Amino acid sequence: MRFEKKVFVLCFKNSSNTIFQFMATFRFKALEELLRREPLHVDFPSDKISNYFATGVFTPEKMQCYLPPETYKQVQRAIQSGQRIDRRIADQVAAGMKDWAVSQGVTHYTHWFQPLTGGTAEKHDAFFEMGDFGQAIEAFSGALLAQQEPDASSFPNGGLRDTFEARGYTAWDPSSPAFIMGKTLCIPTIFIAYTGEALDSKTPLLKSLAVLDKAATEVCQYFDKDVKRVISTLGWEQEYFLVDEALYQARPDLSLTGRTLMGHASAKDQQLEDHYFGSIPERVSAFMKDFEIESHKLGIPLKTRHNEVAPNQFECAPIFEEANLANDHNLLLMDIMRKVAQKHKFRVLFHEKPFAGINGSGKHNNWSLATDTGVNLLKPGRNPRANMQFITFLVNVVKAVHEHGDLLRSAIMSASNQHRLGANEAPPAIISVFLGSELSRMLDDLEGRIHEKKMTADEKTALKLDIGKIPEILLDNTDRNRTSPFAFTGNRFEFRAVGSSENSAGPMTMLNAAVADRLAKFKIEVDTLIEKKVKKDDAIFQVLRRYITESKAVRFEGNGYSQEWRDEAARRGLSNITSAPEMFEALNSAKSKTILVEQGIFNERELHSRFEIKLEEFIKKIQIESRVLGDLASNHIVPTAFHYQSSLVESVKSLKEIFADDQDMHESIYDRIATIKEIASHILEIRKGIHDMTKARKAGNSLTNIEEKCTHYETVVKPYLSSIRYHIDKLELIVDDELWPLPKYRELLFNR
Repeated sequence: MRFEKKVFVLCFKNSSNTIFQFMATFRFKALEELLRREPLHVDFPSDKISNYFATGVFTPEKMQCYLPPETYKQVQRAIQSGQRIDRRIADQVAAGMKDWAVSQGVTHYTHWFQPLTGGTAEKHDAFFEMGDFGQAIEAFSGALLAQQEPDASSFPNGGLRDTFEARGYTAWDPSSPAFIMGKTLCIPTIFIAYTGEALDSKTPLLKSLAVLDKAATEVCQYFDKDVKRVISTLGWEQEYFLVDEALYQARPDLSLTGRTLMGHASAKDQQLEDHYFGSIPERVSAFMKDFEIESHKLGIPLKTRHNEVAPNQFECAPIFEEANLANDHNLLLMDIMRKVAQKHKFRVLFHEKPFAGINGSGKHNNWSLATDTGVNLLKPGRNPRANMQFITFLVNVVKAVHEHGDLLRSAIMSASNQHRLGANEAPPAIISVFLGSELSRMLDDLEGRIHEKKMTADEKTALKLDIGKIPEILLDNTDRNRTSPFAFTGNRFEFRAVGSSENSAGPMTMLNAAVADRLAKFKIEVDTLIEKKVKKDDAIFQVLRRYITESKAVRFEGNGYSQEWRDEAARRGLSNITSAPEMFEALNSAKSKTILVEQGIFNERELHSRFEIKLEEFIKKIQIESRVLGDLASNHIVPTAFHYQSSLVESVKSLKEIFADDQDMHESIYDRIATIKEIASHILEIRKGIHDMTKARKAGNSLTNIEEKCTHYETVVKPYLSSIRYHIDKLELIVDDELWPLPKYRELLFNR
């Protein structure tokens, strides 16, 4: 109880000081409570993971038990082909799903969807109806399974609807299985407006997957006629921070914005690199095991856990899955982690940059393409034909990233991720592709050796020999480049720029669309040459050679953080946009509309709505941070600094009175006077900054054009957050630690 005793004595030692000491009570009580923390005892299953994996999921195995055989077959065919399920079949599925759920103690159901907030939403209804004779019965029809009508008026819509237009529909997504959370059956769905326009993240993702499937399958036909379907796969890596709940509650900026708006750097943070892959603290390990168990029950194939670079930063990662299901699982996992963290007296932070000066968090999206014949199209094969297919898809992906880098960057940009990108621990704002020196050299050789005209027999033989060596080349000579936003890692591309709080559906939709567009154009170009009597292999290599040349500027093997790369990227014609409003413009460009609207992934109104929502979200987040910082500075920091300054003034008066004739004490007195002046200077700057920031915010709020308003918040309001923080952080080093009202970085980062 030493902290409580300490605060009690301080508060009542001088009653006039009580209010200022009381402000620090919360911090000390939080530290006191943290000292008593022990790992929560959890009854972990003694079974193997395989014995309880997906027990809370309506899997195909459970479908077979609860559905008539023909219904089960039709559902599986519909899932594979993407066809609509007949309402009669939906009634049978609903009955079986309800019977299974009720047998598990479930009482309610919900359509689980992804509005344009970045998270998920749900409205629960009971399996409850009144029978003909007034009796209570459990009921769930195909109509209720297939479609619901939640209120859509308060979700972001980007101008797709007026506030008074509340109607929106959720529709069942059979490709993502239903699951049980608590006592509720959750049914993954899309979310659309009364007009049929998408109000969610899942609908465009599903459309992009279908478009990519068609384009990739047609290209695969050049190499394997048995391929009937191509699936986009995703394996995300989720980074996050953990903070003790008591300390979190004592930091209003953390609880209201997800990041610390002030705080001087800890003397020790990640400099020694001793946290990365280190021993996992016992309390953290108990939390990890607990959320892994809950995740495994819901079919999330979590496999990896480890310490990340920054103190109190960690990561988990699953086995890769089909992209739509993988994205659903990531959003579900984030929800599970938040709930389980509170049970362990933690708070989990998904903000991309919760602490200044140390590494932020990303959600690395490992993306690839797989055929229904079991082939990973981005993995070299065992023969020249398979490797020719590999090179075809590799080059097309690189070409797609080169053409649509601005669109990919706009998809991952947000007010929170902006703090992380390019901050010497995350991929920069320049979109480039890392292939590894050996694979890059091979593409350069192919570019130089493949002629526009027909290849000779010797050239074909030499080419096949080189292509046949690809697996051996990659086995020992590929590496990862952590500074690259889009890196090839042996059998997939790792889109590293995605933010940790992001719904991956947005970035994956744009990547799928860009690659699908390029593959479709590649097919047209190759077919055109074949129609001109060019042999198929020659036609493929002629187009690939040109693609290698045209996209060469986007390939980069070096340090993406260096100024040399920024200069080189400019010479190559690669854009380096760091302003969020400018990045969002790519969503509204004619180039983006061409690939997204023409492929049917968005209509023009839907695409423009995403642009407006991005702007609105950015404005609101900066607005909230500005108001929170102003309140904390005015109500916590400045009064505390005034109080400490007053104590120094009293101290100077006393010293002058007692040691008026003692020349040896003059230096001490002058030092305290200097400190008083320094405090006064910082207080003045803080108060002036708050006044000017508030004035700037009001000026921004008066703007009616949303693009101008967003630019105003970016260029005028946002800089005050840094300038005010600077003076607060200086005061933190001066003011008595007993008085400082907020937990400090050393306490937030090194207590677990």
